[in-house]
Amino acid sequence: MAEIKSTMDMVMERAARMAAGPEDDNYLAEEQVKEGMRLGAAYMRGEGVGLGERLAALPPAEKGPVRKGAVQSLLRNIFLVREVEKQEVADKAMHGLVEIGQGDGELLKILAELKKILDGYRQHGLQLREQLEAQFSQQLAMMEQNLAKQTGRAMKLQPSQHPKFQEEWARIQDQLNEQYGKALQQLKDLVEQHLVMEVAP
Repeated sequence: MAEIKSTMDMVMERAARMAAGPEDDNYLAEEQVKEGMRLGAAYMRGEGVGLGERLAALPPAEKGPVRKGAVQSLLRNIFLVREVEKQEVADKAMHGLVEIGQGDGELLKILAELKKILDGYRQHGLQLREQLEAQFSQQLAMMEQNLAKQTGRAMKLQPSQHPKFQEEWARIQDQLNEQYGKALQQLKDLVEQHLVMEVAP
């Protein structure tokens, strides 16, 4: 029968790994990255005031991994959205990245491009949906006439009620997500490289 490790055993093993020294540098770096992720998440919840200052105050050996974790955490909050209200999450994450970069001009340029991608995605999606609705409205006009003849009552149908509308809209969304998603990911990778390499030893 397999022996179940007690919590105390696991704590002792972790303490031993931390005390072991150079061969466990990777473990220590992973813990520091996780700490950075916690700082980033706290910032997004409104609890991490002065994120840039907190990272700048870290000892040089910890600065890189903790900063990397914070940057990764913030970048996860930047994604494609169709509603303006949901854009606030990405805006807050970008503000946190500006704090970490402490006004770095190159970073500001990358983030401006990133913002263009997010805005472009939303606007392009609205335009394409309006075009699709206009296209289906013509077909719906004929359906409304036929239904009026059959039922003797006038009916108003919405383009989204057309059987093929959702199918076509899903196809368009997939194309938009792929196109803008790739561009967004490239810029996010640039932000990470820029902020993390800046403090690399």
